[in-house]
Amino acid sequence: MPLTALEIKHAKEGMYADGNGLYLRVQASGAKSWIFRFQLNGKRREMGMGTLEHKTPVEARSEAAQLTAQVRAGIDPIEQRKQLAAQTAQAAKAAEAHAVTFSDAAGDYIKAHRSSWKNAKHAAQWETTLATYAAPIIGNKPVAEVSTEDVLCILSPLWTTKTETASRLRSRMELVLSYAKAMQWRQGENPALWRGHLDALLPAPAKVKKIRHHPALPYTQVAAFMVELKRVKGAGARALEFAILTATRSGEARLAKWDEIDLDAKLWTIPAERMKAKREHWVPLSAQAVELIKALPKIDGNTYLFPGDRDRRPLSDMTLTAVTRRMNESDDKDAPPKWIDPKCGDAIVPHGFRSTFRDWCAEVGHYPRELAEHALAHSLPSRVEAAYHRGTMLERRAPMMQEWGNYIDGAEAKGSEVIPLNAAA
Repeated sequence: MPLTALEIKHAKEGMYADGNGLYLRVQASGAKSWIFRFQLNGKRREMGMGTLEHKTPVEARSEAAQLTAQVRAGIDPIEQRKQLAAQTAQAAKAAEAHAVTFSDAAGDYIKAHRSSWKNAKHAAQWETTLATYAAPIIGNKPVAEVSTEDVLCILSPLWTTKTETASRLRSRMELVLSYAKAMQWRQGENPALWRGHLDALLPAPAKVKKIRHHPALPYTQVAAFMVELKRVKGAGARALEFAILTATRSGEARLAKWDEIDLDAKLWTIPAERMKAKREHWVPLSAQAVELIKALPKIDGNTYLFPGDRDRRPLSDMTLTAVTRRMNESDDKDAPPKWIDPKCGDAIVPHGFRSTFRDWCAEVGHYPRELAEHALAHSLPSRVEAAYHRGTMLERRAPMMQEWGNYIDGAEAKGSEVIPLNAAA
């Protein structure tokens, strides 16, 4: 028989049958709750149904009757409740994911990876690219609903006119969408994936627009260029001269500090945080590079070899480029630039001197590829190879850098008598 209201009210600690598998459990503390007991497939089980405070006897008996019917039908009410709970949680996640827009996902991705990027400029490029091209079309769209059609709508107008920008944009959208999938905000394939997906819909970037390398001066002309460069006054000219002698990137040369230089050992140690590959780099200094360093003025309170105009600041990132541009200026506005890359006809840029050095290594110095690649701080394809050569390459690079310095100075003594190899041929 069902428990009466008085029996329920005055029940002491214990279990009280109410019928139909329903029990009232009374704790020592006086707390009362409903329990449903049943037997299925030879196993006795017990299922909580809530407290008396939140479920009246009438409600508990009605629910117990439904649970009894399920058991008779061979359904385990405990397992069914777990399934319903999982479905509810999945629906809640789906609703949450639907609320996350592409711009939300992009912002979270940038925030999560900002610390691993080289500088604030890189993060700004990410934000600007996505805000300019992707946000107007899919920025407010749930990231779960971004499709291949959306991606093509963004990329197609740029693919042939701004190929490099479009390629970077595609890569960034792919990373954001992969991040969204990892966060369970979307399911299925990545619509911005290139290999095996967009490569069937868009032409390869390399075929749309040929990659243009930095205009470089032929090595046969570098000595004459250095003669003229030495006549140019200013920290920018000396920084460019130093970058050419050491075959380093302009940023590495501009930011060189006095405490990185060991003149006795003729060695420049560039810290990992300033290197593109994020690994410490050692540069053997030729006699010419050492002489240049010794001639530099030291400014109290400024740690840089090539200080900028402002106190304790290095040169700006455009200073070395400005030097090459001034060296190409002429009183005759119609005259072509003096220092150009004959392959493309464009005026040279500071970074191009690394290519000049690389060509010289192969065609004049006849140095092996891995030696030149180490000098340029390029990442070798194999980590094992890179680790193996880490120590031995430094000793072998020192003579190479000295010969590079000598090549420049040897041609300097002859001045205009230097005959390009192609002319001699």
